[in-house]
Amino acid sequence: MREEIYDIGGMHCAACSSAVERVTKKLPGVSESSVNLPLNRLTISYDEAQTTPEDIINKIERAGFTATVQKPKAEKADINAAEKDDEIIKKQSKSEKTGLVISLVSAGILLVFSMLPMIFPSFPMPDIISLGKNPQNAAIIQMLLCIPVFAAGRRYFTSGIKSLMHGNPNMDTLVAVSAGASVIYSLVMTLLIPIRPHSAHELYFESAAVVVALVSLGKYLEAGSSAKTKSAIDGLIKLKPETATLVIDGETRQVPTAELKVGDVILIRAGASVPTDGVVQSGTGAVNEAMLTGESLPADKKEGDALIGGSILLSGALYMQVKKTGEDTVLAGIIKFVLDAQGKKAPIAKTADKVAGVFVPVVMAIAIISAVLWLIFGQTPSFALKIFTTVLVIACPCAMGLATPTAIIVGTGMGANAGILIRSGEALELSSKISVALLDKTGTVTKGEPAVTDVRSVNDNEKELLSAAASLEILSDHPIAKAITEYSKKRGIAAEQTLTNVKMHEGGGISAISETGEALYIGNDRLYRELGIDTEKYIKLLDKLRAEGKTPVICGRQGEILGVIAVADEPLPDAKEGIEALVALGIKPVLLTGDSEQTALAIAKSVGISDVIAEVLPTEKAEHVIRLKEKGETVLMVGDGINDAPALISADLGCAIGAGSDIAIDSADIILMRRELISVAEAVRLGRLTLRGIKQNLFWAFAYNVIGIPIAAGLLYPSYGILLSPMFGGLAMGLSSLFVVTNALRLKTKRWRGKA
Repeated sequence: MREEIYDIGGMHCAACSSAVERVTKKLPGVSESSVNLPLNRLTISYDEAQTTPEDIINKIERAGFTATVQKPKAEKADINAAEKDDEIIKKQSKSEKTGLVISLVSAGILLVFSMLPMIFPSFPMPDIISLGKNPQNAAIIQMLLCIPVFAAGRRYFTSGIKSLMHGNPNMDTLVAVSAGASVIYSLVMTLLIPIRPHSAHELYFESAAVVVALVSLGKYLEAGSSAKTKSAIDGLIKLKPETATLVIDGETRQVPTAELKVGDVILIRAGASVPTDGVVQSGTGAVNEAMLTGESLPADKKEGDALIGGSILLSGALYMQVKKTGEDTVLAGIIKFVLDAQGKKAPIAKTADKVAGVFVPVVMAIAIISAVLWLIFGQTPSFALKIFTTVLVIACPCAMGLATPTAIIVGTGMGANAGILIRSGEALELSSKISVALLDKTGTVTKGEPAVTDVRSVNDNEKELLSAAASLEILSDHPIAKAITEYSKKRGIAAEQTLTNVKMHEGGGISAISETGEALYIGNDRLYRELGIDTEKYIKLLDKLRAEGKTPVICGRQGEILGVIAVADEPLPDAKEGIEALVALGIKPVLLTGDSEQTALAIAKSVGISDVIAEVLPTEKAEHVIRLKEKGETVLMVGDGINDAPALISADLGCAIGAGSDIAIDSADIILMRRELISVAEAVRLGRLTLRGIKQNLFWAFAYNVIGIPIAAGLLYPSYGILLSPMFGGLAMGLSSLFVVTNALRLKTKRWRGKA
């Protein structure tokens, strides 16, 4: 199967996107076809043996749209491309704005010219163009004033009629048919004026012109708001600088970032952006990685530290060796990840898609039936035309098409800015339904790096204890040994002795002979039992440390105990806060680990987790996930290691720590760029906010049409005399789409970070 992305031209509403999906799904070998209306993008998966890109493009073009295969966005993640796109958008916007102004001015003059004399009979109007004294001239002037409006809004007619001819009527079709019908009727009435002067009072030029002008205004405002929904991805694309300072043989020169190669050395000065991914070769500085990780505090960088392209050096100067370029960089990966997520629909969108697929034909049928019924009931053709036009104009498939994708675009963009990458709209929706969060211990709840927590010297000579311990542990590459040697080094106590007769006791520890001929040993109870050294009086201390989730290491010399050093993998600084945030959201946290039950219980207690599943193998983790799902729970699995991958895939929603293994990240639906447990709760909150926005948008889109179309059809006219004008319908149509987009943008004002 091959997955491709196509830029689609000519789409203006949900009926359009539904038509593109419908025709492409009929192609042989197509397994999935999904259109994102705000992004004008089709994501399609198909069997290359059965269908080709040419087949897809031809099918879309026969449906009345245009299609071009899109290059991967990661390839275009440079500032030149972003600026070029901006220039094109600005030119289009300027052209649309000019046309809109002409349209509104012409429609306004026409409205004043045609309506004011009717409302205010004393309104001064020259006799030569007066509707009462020279109706023929007045009608011709109204017709001429329509021309600039229709010229500016010509795409409604070209697109609408074209879509109708291809059997895929859309929003433009509704506008074109309604405005066209009003104009044709008005032209007939204009021709009848010489023999039937009263026909001058049955002109609908102003209705047609004002409808087109107001719909154009609504689409322009909607486009401006929709552009804001994509601000997050635009900001990411512009993070990459245009040039870099390349260092060759001590000389520096500016080169395009695109020309950098792996192994190049570049100089980054204070205030400059890091052009690509690499490692600090020399120098120190503080780097702002907020746009990529969501971490507001600058990160101090020194030799050997990793640098992410797109981050900003706030102070200092760094020489960096390039490690990744182009599509391989973290920034390019984030951009592709977010774009993919914004192109994928949430399950809740399926209902709207089904309705949108038949919406326009149904509305056209309702308009025709309503007009015919009013004629049967004795109303005039003018009245029936007003009903027909208003029903067509007030119906708005745009709002339905924008309801879900705009909220998803805003939600995933907000997540990306906070260092929370969400793979799809489905993941966003699922995150709002989580009932149980399974948390791996090492690297997720804890730091994943053993550290010395306690040093208990028997004779209060801590230096002697640490010196002996470091001298022995420097011989081992075990994580606990490294933790002890690192701690001793930080305390300024080095391994000073050269040891002989070194013996590694499997599962126990190390023994050796010092320069002075004394026996030294470090390890657990087993080692001391093997050596015949009594540790009975230290049992309570050892048990206490183990109960706290720590690993005690006993150090001795010449048959005597020097002391005990405790090592533990400590919880992350925000672990307790993150667990409290999950509980506050009604989610039950469960610690799932392969560690011993005693250690797991101690860690769980320290961070506020009451449910623990310990001593499980990687495959058993997945089994526990499945058992919870069978009980009706919606399960979130959070992990960072290779051993977490099966559970991440088995869970309803997999969440990987960004600093974790590639396999864990590839298996996850959500990636946290920061190693902070609070981010899990933030992701859930963001999902709930986004889903709430989607539901509000869909409710408005459906409720607007359910209420508006019957009123436009004249349902309230017999009882209350209420009849909507086509002009009101055009205004309401534009405002409904604007409301949906604005409501999606309201997500940005909600508080969802931190404890919330």
